[in-house]
Amino acid sequence: AAVQAAGLVETLSGPGPFTVFAPVDEAFAALPDGTVATLLKPENKGTLTKVLTYHAVAGKVMAADVVKLIEAGGGTATIDTVAGQKLTARLVGGKVVITDAAGRQTTVVQTDVKASNGVIHVTDGVFLPA
Repeated sequence: AAVQAAGLVETLSGPGPFTVFAPVDEAFAALPDGTVATLLKPENKGTLTKVLTYHAVAGKVMAADVVKLIEAGGGTATIDTVAGQKLTARLVGGKVVITDAAGRQTTVVQTDVKASNGVIHVTDGVFLPA
């Protein structure tokens, strides 16, 4: 529903490739009451688009690639998103933890879900741009 409300269906269904960090349903439910309903309102389309594109990266980045980037970066990797903002990834207890622009941390709970135009990594939280 959010992808449709933001007008991103065609973009994210395009040839890509894209890497999408997709939050579990519980992650959206954990946002403050009313957040999702507010974002889905037509007048908030710009903000919704920014939030959704903050979860997308140009190119196909598999989990092993993320780990290699973290190791090459001395323990952290900076990821540029389609929204133009950055995410920071690091390994914590063998899992990839991603920090958004506001300092919120999210763990990748499932990796390398293949899509026709890229790959999806499932997260336990929602990235919110600064």
